[in-house]
Amino acid sequence: MMVKPMQHLGKRAAGICLFWLVLALQLAVSGAIAAQSSGPVANQPPLMDRQKEITLALSACPTSVAGKAAVYILQLSGYVKVREGQNGFTAIVQHLLPTSVEPLCMNAEGTRTHLPQVLKVAELRAQGKNFEEIKRFVDDAFVKGIFQLPSRTSVDYMLSTENVVPNDKGVVQPFPPHVMFYVPYVTNAELGADIGPDGNPTGAAFVAREGTRDATIIIPVGTHTGPAHVSADSGAGGSP
Repeated sequence: MMVKPMQHLGKRAAGICLFWLVLALQLAVSGAIAAQSSGPVANQPPLMDRQKEITLALSACPTSVAGKAAVYILQLSGYVKVREGQNGFTAIVQHLLPTSVEPLCMNAEGTRTHLPQVLKVAELRAQGKNFEEIKRFVDDAFVKGIFQLPSRTSVDYMLSTENVVPNDKGVVQPFPPHVMFYVPYVTNAELGADIGPDGNPTGAAFVAREGTRDATIIIPVGTHTGPAHVSADSGAGGSP
């Protein structure tokens, strides 16, 4: 069931959503400061149980695509693919902060343009690179064409009910399911988004990082209550 416009989430929730997305995009340019586990690098999220992580990643996807989406899980050196995709979609759990959990499900264009950034940032974090080093790498990769902006509709579903993200004080807390559309350089004015005098969105959708390379349209949705996506073992091959 879809939720009503953003005002029904309350200004505080809207502000949390806006802050989280802006922070994510600032830290990793793509919103993907995917972290590493309890290896030699400090302040990284712990590795999850393989089956639990696969199930959690797939919980971000619409039921119609979860069964055939590619799946990645986090290891000591970065993410590894544990299931090949058959429909262009990719499911992965990113960690903005060591204690945050953000299951993502990207469509084909997101897989082409957003996923490489998520994977590379995780790899660099595992190597002990700091924020500034990662930011410089990402910026340079865009200049060199290693990373590319989307040329078609790029969508990240975050339909899991287990989204746990940082608020404006850096404290992690649950946040409702939502959908993100990456639209470089779009603004709230173009979208017709209603932004209140306090800077928080009050309408049904809004733009985070408006006018920038990483501009993202955010649309909150209702609780994702479809049938179970797939078994964690369903076609998930490869070694953890």
